[in-house]
Amino acid sequence: MNDEPRYSIQTRDLCLWYTKFQALKNITVDIKHGLITSLIGPSGCGKSTLLRCFNRVNERYGYVTTKGEIVLQGKNIYDADVSLMELRKSIGMVFQRPNPLPISVYENVVFGLRVHADGKLKRSDLDGAVEKALSEVGLWKDLKDRLGMKATNLQLEQQQKLSIARLLPLKPEIILMDEPASALDVEGTRAIEELMWSLAGRYTIVIVTHNMAQARRASHECIFMLMGELVEQNRTEELFLNPKNIRTAEYIEGRYG
Repeated sequence: MNDEPRYSIQTRDLCLWYTKFQALKNITVDIKHGLITSLIGPSGCGKSTLLRCFNRVNERYGYVTTKGEIVLQGKNIYDADVSLMELRKSIGMVFQRPNPLPISVYENVVFGLRVHADGKLKRSDLDGAVEKALSEVGLWKDLKDRLGMKATNLQLEQQQKLSIARLLPLKPEIILMDEPASALDVEGTRAIEELMWSLAGRYTIVIVTHNMAQARRASHECIFMLMGELVEQNRTEELFLNPKNIRTAEYIEGRYG
């Protein structure tokens, strides 16, 4: 039996500059398949920049330069023959604030399928995809009789769950989350964390969070970053209880950040 870990994302000497400012410095990291990995560190440490590298969102800005490798399923995503559309099917992104489209709940869920469809989609296939995705994020029971309502009229927590549901019909391997609960109240935050745990295993989840308690509660592994560098990576419990680097310990103890 092969007990070697399977990796969803592997970076090698990844560097990124915003014009002349170097935001990431030689990041080399392996992110395990099926786990929730949290990125922590003080504001400006590069964690959101690193997250956005994984689906090349940073390249929307003309002043960004990236060097190094990010390997997904054995392929460097910076190779010239990589399709950004296909890449973003396999690596979905959830942002700080919920961003449902101002159309019906139903059309939000099938939006990606319509964009990527090679041919005509059967209504039965779309219906099945909607039920499956909404069931996975715990919304089907509440919304199955309101699929025609405008998604922007949902509660914030429901909007964020819908933003996640919108990714699932495309069958991503990886879901990136940039502070997905920062706009939510305590109950909404708990609901998103419970959803993350329910999705783990089937999906690799990478989450940026400023909330140290959330990182401890809601991740298997944790990566601490500081000033564009990766300082330490370990199982979450081990990193918080027995940090190997003095800078990690000082951050966890609240001495800066």
